[in-house]
Amino acid sequence: MRGGGGPAGGCVLFSSPALHAAEWTEQGSRTEGTMQRASRLKRELSLLATEPPPGITCWQDTDQMGDLRAQIIGGANTPYEKGVFTLEVSVPERYPFEPPQVRFLTPIYHPNIDSAGRICLDILKLPPKGAWRPSLSIATVLASIQLLMAEPNPDDPLMADISSEFKYNKPAFLSNARRWTEQHARQKQEDEEVPGGPPAAGDAGAPGTAQKRKAGPPGGPGKRFCDEGI
Repeated sequence: MRGGGGPAGGCVLFSSPALHAAEWTEQGSRTEGTMQRASRLKRELSLLATEPPPGITCWQDTDQMGDLRAQIIGGANTPYEKGVFTLEVSVPERYPFEPPQVRFLTPIYHPNIDSAGRICLDILKLPPKGAWRPSLSIATVLASIQLLMAEPNPDDPLMADISSEFKYNKPAFLSNARRWTEQHARQKQEDEEVPGGPPAAGDAGAPGTAQKRKAGPPGGPGKRFCDEGI
């Protein structure tokens, strides 16, 4: 039925059944994707709580299903040793068909992690530039980031100046990375509680470290984005 006696009289008061069907299909797909993400996240977070990778914790940060926090303890015999690094993990609606978005909240001196906390890691990007697969998990991502902390890739940096230092002046890199770890990743937990975080997560909380990230190395000629297209 049309208002105003015809096309010239005003807007159409009915819509095509085909259009409704398309809308229902889209809504159904979105709902199905959200349910799949919820089921997958529930299993993954349960496993992370009961069988976490060594030195890694992860938990839901807010009432929003996809808002997570994680903490990684710096590995032994690395300049990040005994540091506790907080990360923000955002899980998209299309997870696991799209990778989680992860960034450091705790400042870290590393050639593959920039001053905004963004990480140059292939499994954080979809093919063809990246290597994400639905069979991977948040635990896999966090373990890979932990490995990247221990074994930087200076040939594909986000911070070219730090990469150059790592390659040509290793003692200076190690000294700077240790200093940053001491300054930013060893804060007293009683001063920087992480809302919703696990009791034994470590000594560095997200609120304080997120503020300190502003003191990271500035962008400019020494900084470039890695090939993964961050």
